[in-house]
Amino acid sequence: MLEIGNARIFYETAGKGLPIVFIHAGVADSRQWNNEFCSFSENHTVVRYDMRGFGKSEPVDGEFSHLDDLTKLLEHLNLDEPPILIGCSMGGGTALDYALREPDKVRALVLVDSAPSGLQIDLPTPPKFSLVEEAEKAGDLELVSELETQIWFDGDRPTESIDQKMRQLAYDMNLIALRNDAKELGTRLPNSKIPAVERLSELQMPVLAIVGENDIPYAHAAADVMGTHISNYRRVTIANAAHLPNMDQPVEFEKVLVNFLEAVSH
Repeated sequence: MLEIGNARIFYETAGKGLPIVFIHAGVADSRQWNNEFCSFSENHTVVRYDMRGFGKSEPVDGEFSHLDDLTKLLEHLNLDEPPILIGCSMGGGTALDYALREPDKVRALVLVDSAPSGLQIDLPTPPKFSLVEEAEKAGDLELVSELETQIWFDGDRPTESIDQKMRQLAYDMNLIALRNDAKELGTRLPNSKIPAVERLSELQMPVLAIVGENDIPYAHAAADVMGTHISNYRRVTIANAAHLPNMDQPVEFEKVLVNFLEAVSH
């Protein structure tokens, strides 16, 4: 546990070699990376952590930003060389903000179903979002988690095509986050005063965007926008996967990641 002010942030490290930092989605916690943390520790120093208010990192009173927490964690770890940051969704946004703040301290970026802060795209809202709002008003967090799992993990695919064990983990992780959020502890501040969408052209390190084929249209549109502004950019779509493609299709996800890591390690 790393103490940051009055907060305690849970993190894990393993392995040796070129460092990789995994940052989970806003509907998950560090367990999202169970497969990758194990397999990539064979050849890399791997780091994963629970962002404040997720998993084992309890919310506390006071102002904070996820970017500041990540910055303090990396300062504490004092890695031998700049890491590759791999973030999913909100975690990808935090990784992107860190790369803009500390470009010399990031070797490469992997943005999984992520979008830069400040990006506004006029797209229809998926119908289930209104059901989530109704469940939130009713205070039924179990129903909220189920509906959000349908949106983010299922992606409107037939049930038989979905890994039920991973789906249950996604539901459980999200429910912890929802219960922590209901405590109304802490005030989250924006990571930066200037939205990342206005600074994308500043990124010079290699950037890989991974998008689940069955994720919501906004995720695909965000990847398209980033591709028009980031010079060293590549995009890969994972078939039969939604918002958490590494949990959905771990073999294919790892194959894509290994290819990218080999390209940026030399």
